[in-house]
Amino acid sequence: MSDPSAASSPAPAPAAKPALAQAAIVDAAARPNYFRTYLTRTDDRMLLKLDHYLDVYHDLLRDWQGRDVTFMEIGIFKGGSIDLWKGFFGPGSTLVFLDIDPACQAFAGPGVHVEIGDQADPVFLKSVAEKYGPFDIIVDDGGHKMDQQATSLRHLWPTVKNRGLYVVEDTHTSYWPGFGGGFRQRGSFIEIAKDLIDRMHSWYTDQDEIFPLHPAARQVESVKFYDSMVVVEKHLKDPPKTISSKNGVVQESRKMLTVRGRKSIF
Repeated sequence: MSDPSAASSPAPAPAAKPALAQAAIVDAAARPNYFRTYLTRTDDRMLLKLDHYLDVYHDLLRDWQGRDVTFMEIGIFKGGSIDLWKGFFGPGSTLVFLDIDPACQAFAGPGVHVEIGDQADPVFLKSVAEKYGPFDIIVDDGGHKMDQQATSLRHLWPTVKNRGLYVVEDTHTSYWPGFGGGFRQRGSFIEIAKDLIDRMHSWYTDQDEIFPLHPAARQVESVKFYDSMVVVEKHLKDPPKTISSKNGVVQESRKMLTVRGRKSIF
């Protein structure tokens, strides 16, 4: 993964008023599943997704619905997901779709940008990022081969905005030798994502020589595994700290990040 550690940490967002925040949560929870209701509004461009993705996206993206975003999906196929995303995000969104098939250029239209190229080509990815990035959300539903998924993550992760999402679909191909995967095959996307969990926790190393602090610790908020899907959330953040409170006095410390040879958590 590239090191965007030079990026500055963002200013904290203003806290929402409790009553309004609670109302927003209730409203979002009651909202119909857009992704399921969309199935009855498709046209002759086939939409192909695993069924449970519709529920994952409903929960994962509920706060993004109606927002103007910069969004990119790798993989167009029959073009069925273009209007899915166009109807989900706000009208001022920039929607970018990549595919290796030149025929997919026909799907370009108002608010929809199509770029033709190989997702395993760093030069192509760089040109797309420079033209349209940075991105709020990237979805990789492309060729599903290990080199394609790994290369796209490595070169596009730095273009994801703070608090943005990087989604990889169909990660079950990590278990298919014909796609470069296999059970616990080194270099499969699932193994890369597992490794990312370690890097996210490298703040807490007690073995600097074999497990040094990694830039991902400052960038990765979470790595979520769903059936056949991995979601990486970006958050440019400061080192973690402990807080203690006694008699109303709050103290902060980052001592735990510097101690070595620990025998106690305290």
